[in-house]
Amino acid sequence: MGDAPKRVSVEEVRRKLQEGAPLLFVNAYPDSAYRRSHLEGSISTGEFLAKLPTLPKDAEIVFY
Repeated sequence: MGDAPKRVSVEEVRRKLQEGAPLLFVNAYPDSAYRRSHLEGSISTGEFLAKLPTLPKDAEIVFY
């Protein structure tokens, strides 16, 4: 099966963003919390699950 999820530091994510790596940010809180506050450009867990089959295969997924 697939690899276990890997924890990454804020510094590592920042470096990847600066390098232009394809990242997808997913808010791991309930959708109601997502609607109140989330990172710009991120998606909710519900949206992630709905779009899972069509998400880019090369993007690293970062749950926060």
